[in-house]
Amino acid sequence: MKLNGRTILIVGGTQGIGRGLAQRFADAGNTVIVGGRNPEPQAGLETVRIDVTDPDSILRARDEVLAAHPDLDAVVAMSGVLLTEDLRDPASHLATAETTIATNLLGTIRVVSAFTTHLIARGAGTIITVSSGIAFLPFPLMATYGATKAAVHSYTESLRAHLAGTGVEVAELVPPAVATPAMAKLNPAAVPVDDYLDEVMELLAAEPTAREIVVKAALPLRWAERDGTYADLLERRSQPLNNLPGR
Repeated sequence: MKLNGRTILIVGGTQGIGRGLAQRFADAGNTVIVGGRNPEPQAGLETVRIDVTDPDSILRARDEVLAAHPDLDAVVAMSGVLLTEDLRDPASHLATAETTIATNLLGTIRVVSAFTTHLIARGAGTIITVSSGIAFLPFPLMATYGATKAAVHSYTESLRAHLAGTGVEVAELVPPAVATPAMAKLNPAAVPVDDYLDEVMELLAAEPTAREIVVKAALPLRWAERDGTYADLLERRSQPLNNLPGR
């Protein structure tokens, strides 16, 4: 992927991995617009207000971005929520599941769909989705999160097939546990954000662009089933369920 001289929209770029990635792209010489529900002015970055759970908000943001940047040639859809669940408690679990699906899955699909026509018309561009190592090896404490990320992976594979021959490339980030504020509380061994982004930028720079951007820490998750480690790792990743109330 060409990493300079581009105009890149990162939806979900106001904090965490998205914020760090936005800064890396800006430092590399790109025009970067970050989108979020309540974006704050950030040096070197433009902002747009967008709520991925609101279809009208997505279309308004699309029109605003394209009016200011008709040369937009890359869209990164990475809005997400990371919520734990107790599947034995439907009263709370179902609300969490609905929120997670609306943001992580429908939000991704809506954002990508909003900009696909523009990118196809240009005859070139890049769409980046964000799944997770959990898409390939569940972390049962976050059941719906994992389900949405598995769905994002499948959707991305289909999207790439649909866009074949249009000049629009499709890549998928597959992060491991990265030490954002939310994840650091759940996993003390999470990869530092800067270390993760260093490796991501190196992998993104490859030509042709890789279908999946899988850093070293995510490889055991991505290939657990192939490598015969799936059952053992899943059992270990299920241990936090014992800390839920009433267990």
